[in-house]
Amino acid sequence: MSAPTPVTDSTDAVSGTAATVTTIDEIASGIYRISTPVPPEVMPGGFSFNQYLVVDEQPLLYHTGPRKLFGAVADAINRVIPVSELAYIGFSHVEADECGSLNDFLQAAPRAVPLCGEIAAMVSVNDIALRPARSMADGEVLGLGSHRVRWIATPHLPHGWECGMLFEESTATLLCGDLFTQPGHIHPPVTDKDILEPSEAFRLQMDYFAHSPETRKHLSRLSSLRPTTLACMHGSAWRGDGGALLMTLADRLGAR
Repeated sequence: MSAPTPVTDSTDAVSGTAATVTTIDEIASGIYRISTPVPPEVMPGGFSFNQYLVVDEQPLLYHTGPRKLFGAVADAINRVIPVSELAYIGFSHVEADECGSLNDFLQAAPRAVPLCGEIAAMVSVNDIALRPARSMADGEVLGLGSHRVRWIATPHLPHGWECGMLFEESTATLLCGDLFTQPGHIHPPVTDKDILEPSEAFRLQMDYFAHSPETRKHLSRLSSLRPTTLACMHGSAWRGDGGALLMTLADRLGAR
């Protein structure tokens, strides 16, 4: 793998009919947030789609973005490492913004394989993907080099039987998917400001949580990891006491 150059860069992208800009920023050591804003004229209120690139001996892309954004996301990755060097294409659950361009990336990165939980591999990924998945058991750790990612199975949190999240141990970064989804399309790459209130206001408009009986248990497990960076899929990444914020979310959800 070639040596990466830390960057903050952008590339033109197209979402619907409006031109947007895809940015890439390092939010933790060796972890880059790729973000494409979707303006209000395309999606009411505006929105954003984030992917996360973990640069290491075995590079990992977490979330692919929808198929329409493949070119923009790939161009952003190429500003740090060649897309062809990706080893894993990971995601939380099967949904367009999670893995819509999975096969495009598998074609662009000949040695890459899907990375997901055992349930996702069983029910979907080993059928829809070009190559068999590297499935992860609950609590399993995968070494990427200096980074180590742990799979935490979170069925139905926030939604989807196969749902899970990755915790990168060396940087205490929780790749938390749809948790703390923030509306709007203009967000700094990383913030220490409040993300709970905006995300809860958005959730109450269109509740995307399954509210399973084990919601608090899953959030408690995530909290016990003591993450200091939350890599959110929509909006800014967040720095602070992630364990406390996750339990505050559990309280707001009324999870038992």
